[in-house]
Amino acid sequence: MKIERRVRSLKVVMFTTFYPPFSFGGDAIGVQRMARALAARGHDVIVVHDEDSYRILGGKPQAEGAPDGVRRIGLRSRNGFLSNLLTQQTGRPLVHAARIRALLAEIRPDLIWYNNTSLVGGPGILSYGEGLKLYEAHEHWLVCPTHVLWRHGRELCDRRECLRCVLSYRRPPQLWRYTGYLDRQLGQVDLIVAKSEFSRAKHREFGLRHEMEVLPYFLPDLTSQAAAPAGHPRPYFLFVGRLEKIKGLQDVFPAMERYPDADLLILGDGDYAVTLKRLAQGNPRIQFLGRKSPEELDAYYRGALGLIVPSVCYETFGIILIESFRLGTPVIARRLGPFPEIVEAAGGGALFGTQDELIAAMHALQHEPGRRAAQSQAARHAFESIWREDRVLAAYGAALARAAHRRGDRALVRQFEAGAFETGAA
Repeated sequence: MKIERRVRSLKVVMFTTFYPPFSFGGDAIGVQRMARALAARGHDVIVVHDEDSYRILGGKPQAEGAPDGVRRIGLRSRNGFLSNLLTQQTGRPLVHAARIRALLAEIRPDLIWYNNTSLVGGPGILSYGEGLKLYEAHEHWLVCPTHVLWRHGRELCDRRECLRCVLSYRRPPQLWRYTGYLDRQLGQVDLIVAKSEFSRAKHREFGLRHEMEVLPYFLPDLTSQAAAPAGHPRPYFLFVGRLEKIKGLQDVFPAMERYPDADLLILGDGDYAVTLKRLAQGNPRIQFLGRKSPEELDAYYRGALGLIVPSVCYETFGIILIESFRLGTPVIARRLGPFPEIVEAAGGGALFGTQDELIAAMHALQHEPGRRAAQSQAARHAFESIWREDRVLAAYGAALARAAHRRGDRALVRQFEAGAFETGAA
């Protein structure tokens, strides 16, 4: 006789430095997607983030989104700069410690989910509260004070020069990084997640001693395939992302000078935009279109010959690749970081390391329709089988069940094994 197991609503508290609408990049959007996915499955999700860090770094107020079932708590202090500096220097949430402890004592979460904790509490926050603890490494902050393994602001990091490097970024050194404090605090976490095999290997290479499991980003499946592509008058390739030097867009411009058959449409904004626009002057086929809504982004993805991903730094994943795959648009990505494992797993694009390889990949997508059709089909199939929301959430549930088993929390094991992350509360 089969015994039905009832899934109850779990209490989940997430900590992250940045969260919409107080956020800049893709990691915050990834946190929001997860929070919304868990709330949609009937769980009680609270996200605690630091508003001061966003404002201090020049963030502008944004409109609050529509209600999504997630409760957001933004931490703010009278002197936000001092609060952030104390956290950065001590690795502890000194200003907000009492409030965070009280919050966790009141909620008594089943699951404490740490994301980018650099300014919301540093490693000190990892010992706060009870419940199963998960750390999700959206960046390389666990092994890199600047988060991105981009040494001295000009080159890939292949060995530790942390003191000189942080000074070149005009940041104060974090002495707690040399005391073993982070390692001890991570010992209190039940599951540490890397976003790709590449990122897990980099964490290990740069000294992380704790085991990591690889669990990728995800996207919900499309509710409709009927939306029309963007009405651009010429064939085009697409770039999507923040306009920063480490995203490598400047390396694509010389290739566009040699490739007159298509345009390059650039969607996004950032502090490197002025320089990029200056570099692109004189080439009307390079067009900067600014930020777009998700619906507009989908339309541009649909109409593109391919997405170009030229990052020159070590990403942890690359969410825009699976955004493109979801719509059946092939990807041309730099042969660097996690991109080879993603593109090769999908069979939905090509890799490049030189300008000639980039141009050859662009030509193949535009002038070999059979090849592009095959890559498009493979990209869409890979998204469905690997990166679709329900599949990734099931993998998270299985990983958390194993972590709860190691901890000896049989009640929580039963919840995950019963499908808490698949179907949610009954």
